[in-house]
Amino acid sequence: QVKLVESGGGLVQPGGSLRLSCAASGSISSLNGMGWYRQAPAKQREWVARITSGGNTYYANSAKGRFTISRDNARNTVYLQMNSLKPEDTADYYCYTGVGEFATSWGQGTQVTVSS
Repeated sequence: QVKLVESGGGLVQPGGSLRLSCAASGSISSLNGMGWYRQAPAKQREWVARITSGGNTYYANSAKGRFTISRDNARNTVYLQMNSLKPEDTADYYCYTGVGEFATSWGQGTQVTVSS
């Protein structure tokens, strides 16, 4: 089972940007589904975006137009570029592998705080 490690979270002002990274312990080229969920305090975990092995991308409505998911198979890494961040984007962000939005492996999460 591949191990996932997220990084790149932090504190950013509204309107700012962050790029999250998810490094896998093994090759991701054969992994079809990889993506991101997030969980805000006192809320359920929410799916954010995913990318297939062929590079097709899918986004939650809350992420469309602001977030971009990408993958670098040579680096075994998936990225989430987040622009125009809003306070409501504040959450712990989790990388996953799986099928579609169904996760079979999770990372430990990285915290994102959007605040002035």
